[in-house]
Amino acid sequence: MDGTKQLTIYLFHLKIPMSNNVLIKALMVQGTTSDAGKSTLVTALCRYFQRQGIRVAPFKPQNMALNSAVTIDGGEIGRAQAVQAVACGLSPHSDMNPVLLKPTADRTAQVIIHGKVLENQSAQQYHDYKKVAMNAVLASWQRLTTNYQTVIVEGAGSPAEINLRKGDIANMGFAEAVNCPVILIADIDRGGVFAHLVGTLALLSKTEQQRVIGFVINRFRGDMALLKPGLDWLEAKTGKPVLAVLPYMHDLFLEAEDALSIRYAQQHQSEAFHIVVPHLPSLSNYTDFDALQLHPGVKVSFAKNPEQIKGVDLLILPGSKAVHRDLAHLKQQGWEAYIHRHLRYGGKLLGICGGFQMLGKAIHDPDAIEGPSGSVESLGLLDMETTLQKHKILRQVTGHFFRHNTAVSGYEIHMGISYGPALSEPLFKLGNEKDGAISADNNVAGSYLHGLFDLPESCNALLYWAGYKLKQAVDLNALREDSINRLADELSEHFNFDTLKAKLEKFHAK
Repeated sequence: MDGTKQLTIYLFHLKIPMSNNVLIKALMVQGTTSDAGKSTLVTALCRYFQRQGIRVAPFKPQNMALNSAVTIDGGEIGRAQAVQAVACGLSPHSDMNPVLLKPTADRTAQVIIHGKVLENQSAQQYHDYKKVAMNAVLASWQRLTTNYQTVIVEGAGSPAEINLRKGDIANMGFAEAVNCPVILIADIDRGGVFAHLVGTLALLSKTEQQRVIGFVINRFRGDMALLKPGLDWLEAKTGKPVLAVLPYMHDLFLEAEDALSIRYAQQHQSEAFHIVVPHLPSLSNYTDFDALQLHPGVKVSFAKNPEQIKGVDLLILPGSKAVHRDLAHLKQQGWEAYIHRHLRYGGKLLGICGGFQMLGKAIHDPDAIEGPSGSVESLGLLDMETTLQKHKILRQVTGHFFRHNTAVSGYEIHMGISYGPALSEPLFKLGNEKDGAISADNNVAGSYLHGLFDLPESCNALLYWAGYKLKQAVDLNALREDSINRLADELSEHFNFDTLKAKLEKFHAK
């Protein structure tokens, strides 16, 4: 018996209780577009089921994202699945996102399988590789469905992307392989919600259409009485129920999956402490700046070139998925001269991961990891050099500032090793190890740690070093937990679980 058939038979025999006596084995959320609300709905469902005492886990077969998280098993997955794991009361695990693609250029990406780097592949190479990738997806699926009562699955992009249908492992290709029912979600706030839903359904095959058990309309704000005629038409046209109309939720904090978001930016007076981040082409781990964007006394600007900014207190060189390319771009845009001028006038400069590597004298790439082998001269602000290596360092860490006992926590995701005299003055002490560096004049610092600002105490300490003296940092963990609970509350109020029950029973009775 082949693995796919064995897995399908296993799922048919698995019966899992849910509230209102619904039997749920697995449920997949697919969207009519990117950012339709798939990640948010999966997060809400995960917390809803977790509240019922059900052992639930999230799953995304294939993800393309530069915002990633380090897992408990030393792997790397998309940031959204890490948040969904928190909603389930779990530590993130590489099985929750077995295939992760991290773009390195317009047509190439680093392929990560079960949390570990496989290689860089072109779009065509990965298209040909997807049959192999599907085996990794099904292996993770088997482990999750064995260890958890139910699994909530998130699709990627839209299932109606015709050019990507052949060999699909992210949407309907996966759902068909494991016989998973699907909810289709669309964002009404963007407009055209009925066209999105009906058009997406029309572009699916007959068996895929039958797999869709209902719709969810997301981000509604307005009079339900005015929406109801449209809902009635949609249900009559498609024969599918609208399972929920979810309201637009203000002040919701969930980390972005793969977008540089300004949605958390606060309105500030002109005297706000100004942080500027060069907006590099391969800027990664945008969530490093969430705590700063939420800070009541801090203004964060992402600028493509120095001409767009003025009055800077702190410059932060961010993480990068392609350090050589981003360093060249930084110089081409005039940032190098601006940085030296900023430092001459007493400004502060912080580098994070790839940005930390740029602060040294040179970056070496003998194995051609990022392009042709060779070395490039970096900014020369710290007496150190970096050599890129094939092995990616992935780990979660805790520690404290080297010069005082303020706690710090974060995670490392990098493929380079730095060395040189500058590291004798580290920024952090992580157990028995040291991390980062700080210059003798105290104006330049860097670290490999992502998430530096997530703990309020470390955020306060770093901002104090940069010149901001008030202790006003936000607690990201508390904000995230509050937002997840609010999502589950709204789901409890607006989701028709009785209709879901009926549709699931009918689907599995076929």
